[in-house]
Amino acid sequence: MSPTVESVTAALAGVVDPEIRRPITELRMVRSVEVLDGPEGAEVVVGIDLTTGGCPLRDTITRDVTAAVQALEGVASVRVEMGVMSDEQRTELRTMLRGGAAEPVIPFAQPDSLTRVYAIASGKGGVGKSSVTANLAVAMAAEGLSVGVVDADVYGFSIPRMLGVTQQPTKVDDMIIPPVAHGVKVISIGMFVPAGRAVVWRGPMLHRALQQFLADVFWGDLDVLLLDLPPGTGDIAISVAQLLPSSELVVVTTPQAAAAEVAERAGSIALQTRQNVVGVVENMSWLEQPDGTRLEVFGSGGGQTVADNLARATGTPVPLMGQVPLDLTLREAGDGGTPVTITAPDSPAATVLRDVARSLSHRSRGLAGRSLGLSPVGR
Repeated sequence: MSPTVESVTAALAGVVDPEIRRPITELRMVRSVEVLDGPEGAEVVVGIDLTTGGCPLRDTITRDVTAAVQALEGVASVRVEMGVMSDEQRTELRTMLRGGAAEPVIPFAQPDSLTRVYAIASGKGGVGKSSVTANLAVAMAAEGLSVGVVDADVYGFSIPRMLGVTQQPTKVDDMIIPPVAHGVKVISIGMFVPAGRAVVWRGPMLHRALQQFLADVFWGDLDVLLLDLPPGTGDIAISVAQLLPSSELVVVTTPQAAAAEVAERAGSIALQTRQNVVGVVENMSWLEQPDGTRLEVFGSGGGQTVADNLARATGTPVPLMGQVPLDLTLREAGDGGTPVTITAPDSPAATVLRDVARSLSHRSRGLAGRSLGLSPVGR
């Protein structure tokens, strides 16, 4: 039996766009389906319209379409003919992806948003904040959550390397489709500047860049959004509080007293921005020796001190969520673009980071700023 146009279209509904993560039929990328009968079976010709002519995943889509149609009974061969969406098609696609809104908005700032937004902060650089962010993201994705990462450290971006992102974002006019790495959607200024080029921007440009990352990027329905903040309490930290008032802080520090004092200042910004401090992650806590003893290279107690002081300052519980030991595999995995929670999930560092990720994943979003769907009833 030869397949029908309807059966081919149904099979194509199982092909998911690798960037947008929705079926190509739902995105109206299937331009045409033609079934040609032949002596040895049917030849199926599928017309696909890509969002852009330079789509980096053209070959992936071709392969997936071919495999889906080839699996149908009676199909002898499959030919995929690629085209490009018209301006009208792209406009319709952007409007659909934005939920009917013609202009970009920050979805995570809307009252009905269910996305948990965590800003990973630190007082000073070099404490492993980006490593923690990357590993938390992939650990959450491995648990089946939809996760996005904004590399908000514009001057010192490192998330693309740590997640192994080499692909450029795809632009659909003024909408940006973020690359996906290890199941995590990622955006970073590092994807838009030449290698080795420094970013020299003042505050207003930083604010605008962050705003674009949040509004112009198609994130889809995320369970969790992580923001890798620059160290300190500068422009980006203030902009995050303004643009994402429901975001919560996770403070990263080392055990060293000097680092802990600075980290405490980064967390105390919540007193002025009215954000919630979720907890503290202590990185580089100790180096385990061959005989099983622990060498506390950077001292001890810094993470717990930060947690205790922030709890007193904010008047809310601030737990020490985890102590990540110095681990060679953690550094090697980050440099290699595949975080340690994937490459060595049972290593000491990965075990702690997966526990922190699990605790963050299971927290429900607060009710502050959200509509409860209540209306007054007259007597």
